[in-house]
Amino acid sequence: MELEQALHTARALVLADLAAADVAEADTVSLVEDAVTHRRWWVEQWPQGAAFVTGLVAQDVQDALLDRYGRWPLCPLCGDDVDGGPHALDVEPELGEDPHWVCTLTATAVAPVGRLGASA
Repeated sequence: MELEQALHTARALVLADLAAADVAEADTVSLVEDAVTHRRWWVEQWPQGAAFVTGLVAQDVQDALLDRYGRWPLCPLCGDDVDGGPHALDVEPELGEDPHWVCTLTATAVAPVGRLGASA
């Protein structure tokens, strides 16, 4: 049950961030589902990793969006002033509990994963 709860929580939090950025279209929701499916297998192999699933799903979706559409989520702190364009936030810790979206240029935590809309 802990596995299913962790996966449902990860899905909901990443979808909330996509919705906050107004990019929760059908194709991006499919990317979330793909990431959850992949991480289901991963956490079945390593049940102790259930606490890390939210950050990993967020990173998987971020990587898939970069390949298809571009950077996401864009840093709200730096704007377009960095190297001629916007940069994306990173998930920190990369493998750990309580993942946050972080501007690595300013070392500032912007919002917990799932709470991007609340930071606006």
